[in-house]
Amino acid sequence: MAHVVLSFDDNRLASALFGQFDEHLALLEQRLGVDARARGNKVELRGEAAACEQARRSMDYLYERLQRGHEVQPSDVEGAIRMAIAQDDQLVLPTLEKKGRMSLAQISTRKKTIHARTPTQDQYMRAMERSELVFGVGPAGTGKTYLAVAHAAMLLERGQVDRIVLSRPAVEAGERLGFLPGDMKEKVDPYLRPLYDALYDMIPAEKVERALAAGAIEIAPLAFMRGRTLANAAVILDEAQNTTSMQMKMFLTRLGENARMVVTGDPSQVDLPPGQTSGLVEALRVLDGVKSIVTVRFEAKDVVRHPLVAAIVEAYESDATHQRAPFSRGGQA
Repeated sequence: MAHVVLSFDDNRLASALFGQFDEHLALLEQRLGVDARARGNKVELRGEAAACEQARRSMDYLYERLQRGHEVQPSDVEGAIRMAIAQDDQLVLPTLEKKGRMSLAQISTRKKTIHARTPTQDQYMRAMERSELVFGVGPAGTGKTYLAVAHAAMLLERGQVDRIVLSRPAVEAGERLGFLPGDMKEKVDPYLRPLYDALYDMIPAEKVERALAAGAIEIAPLAFMRGRTLANAAVILDEAQNTTSMQMKMFLTRLGENARMVVTGDPSQVDLPPGQTSGLVEALRVLDGVKSIVTVRFEAKDVVRHPLVAAIVEAYESDATHQRAPFSRGGQA
């Protein structure tokens, strides 16, 4: 049993680190099985040596965040704990420095700074930084689209691209939007709303509106991409599992000079008609091994929404595995 005492110089920051009514320390206790007790600006940790070390690294990292002027929420504590555990699991990540210190990837815009909360998010954020074409695939709630939009907003603010182009296939309406009321924008906006939401979270609303009016930000259904070359742009295709093979090939070949492209989707949530191949599934197979294309695969453990979301995803994955099992045994039930 180990006993570790941590001391933090700034009492105000120490209070923010511990959380209201020490809720952040309670998270450490629940996730790592340690006993964490605050005494003024100090914390006493008792438990298994490995768990106490993980708690120490998590708190040191979060305190440094506070020193840089960032807030610390319970979700940030969860993320720090995940990364500390991953470091001990010796995952092959470019993000984990030696000597017991954690260095997590981040995306900074004028409105907010986002830090990786899982090892896969860290890998994804760094892949977008260095690669021209990135596929982010996996279940809902893992941050695939949100982080891609955040990265695009950062590139636009830095002047590294001239515009952002966000697209989704409107498969839920079968690409036949005529029966919906309003003009074309009003017809397709419901399917593009998640992209708008992410944008407004990264960029002040008035700047988003000006950029949309000026064409510096474009949000459009996939059908509008045909015949274009997208240069000097950050381009994102969301819900890519609902593209056909032809649509995916069309989209990928829009990539122009000085452009960055991110394709996100969940191959397990295809809404195409039965028997039709998902363009995302096909692209992952065809492009496997192509140099300069990076594929980052998220899993249920990477879900960063409510903990129940991760449990729901895992339950569905387990059920799907059991449903396939009889067929893998020669059809015997």
